[in-house]
Amino acid sequence: MTLVKRMKVVLMIVSSLCSAPLMVGITLAQEVHFTPNQIMTWPTRSFEGETQYTIVEKSGRRVLEAKSQGQASARYLERDIDLNETPYLHWCWQVSNTYPGLDETTKAGDDYPARVYVARKTGLLPWQVESVNYVWSSTQEVGSTWSNAFTDRAELIALQGGSSRVREWVAEVRDVRADFAALFGSSPDLINGVALMSDGDNAGGNVTAWFTHVGFSSTKDTPICPK
Repeated sequence: MTLVKRMKVVLMIVSSLCSAPLMVGITLAQEVHFTPNQIMTWPTRSFEGETQYTIVEKSGRRVLEAKSQGQASARYLERDIDLNETPYLHWCWQVSNTYPGLDETTKAGDDYPARVYVARKTGLLPWQVESVNYVWSSTQEVGSTWSNAFTDRAELIALQGGSSRVREWVAEVRDVRADFAALFGSSPDLINGVALMSDGDNAGGNVTAWFTHVGFSSTKDTPICPK
């Protein structure tokens, strides 16, 4: 994929998160949960080819599997999430491997075994958006942040780094408003979309990621991942 096309698709996904028809998850008293079956119904946006998304049995549970063999496509949902009610994004994830040697701050190295991201509108035009990408990094240290190589409207945070926890279920909880404040200097009341993906198109890598317990909540309780 050319760099120009890649940049256009990045912006297309981010803007799609803020403009597509509403699709609902399960809402329980200030809790929003997205089951693997529901995520399978989310629209797909392709960068290069199609990451294979399926529901599998793993660790005694039905989870979402994302398998990339040099492809990159995201599952995304446009939905307003009120951060005053449910400010915490949580999920569990696992990856089969990482991509050693990549410089993830460059366009040639913009591949991640797994990522979850959220977006919000900042204006009326489709490109007037901000997105925070939570990534399982191959080479960046945990806690590192950097701008997406294709657009400064997307900022990345390495929640996991390297191979130390490969093939383990890892639970994540993020205060979404606090992350927007730290990365963009904004303090939104709403976000307008959420997406997840696994990709390997730039460097031609192969990887499988698994996701479960994706949702938003009013507390920062850690989800209980499969064993």
